[in-house]
Amino acid sequence: MINLAKGMKKKNENLKLFEKIIPTILLIIASISVLTSIGIVLTLIVDAVHFFKEIPFREIFSTELAPLKAENASFGFLPLIAGTFITSAIAMFVAIPIGLTAAIYLSEFSTVTRRKIIKPIIEVLAGIPTIVYGFFAYSFVTPLLMKLIPSLEAKNALSPGIVMGIMIIPIVTSLSEDAMNAVPSSIREGALALGATKLEVAFKVIVPAAISGIITSFVLAISRAIGETMIVTIASGSAKNFTLDVTKPMQTMTAYIVEFTSGDAGSGTTGYYSLYAVGLILFIFTLLMNLLAKYITKKYRKEY
Repeated sequence: MINLAKGMKKKNENLKLFEKIIPTILLIIASISVLTSIGIVLTLIVDAVHFFKEIPFREIFSTELAPLKAENASFGFLPLIAGTFITSAIAMFVAIPIGLTAAIYLSEFSTVTRRKIIKPIIEVLAGIPTIVYGFFAYSFVTPLLMKLIPSLEAKNALSPGIVMGIMIIPIVTSLSEDAMNAVPSSIREGALALGATKLEVAFKVIVPAAISGIITSFVLAISRAIGETMIVTIASGSAKNFTLDVTKPMQTMTAYIVEFTSGDAGSGTTGYYSLYAVGLILFIFTLLMNLLAKYITKKYRKEY
């Protein structure tokens, strides 16, 4: 009995020690993502500071971008910013109508069997490697568009924008459908009992009730489009001219980073540090989009 009591006591002591250690281990594991984010931000800031020591801050808002010139190199990032936002805007013009319509159908009109078939097929789009989308845009979508728009160049902003829109459809569809499904069935039944049609219930009751989640899906999809790399690198070209013509080649911020990390700029040069400056600008844009999504969710969220 004495040995049994000692064994139980020792077991309890080990259990208490284990319970004290486990929270610390879990905290360390959970901190990895936070520390990684801090490390990324510090890397961008430290190396971007080297760039801004040599290049005045106001110069990045010019339209002249010629980082590899032996003399009088210019670092105006407006062409990159314009290219990024134009391709992202085209993507949203494609993704929002299709994604939202698909979400409304899956949530309000589709049977359970159809939903189980259609939704996984839509979500497969998110699993396709982006480099495949890039070659699809360049070798299929661009030639097709050139038949419809004769002035369209082989490298352009329109084709990758459309394909990026196809790529982010699952984000809009999945998150919007989840938001609509969160609306209680009693609201639907009440609207139908008052004489509303199913279509009126969907557009006048369910969509307004789920608007915070729907807008959040739009903002997160835009963030994904802004950060896309391979599609725009392959299909939109590397022209650094400031233009709003979607039939012309453009370069985005991510494509600029890919181009220069391939070895065009020597380590320690101003062109090399410009990569970090562009990366920092891209990070700030993405951060602002995510903060906007959180704000919208918090402001317009309805609890039932």
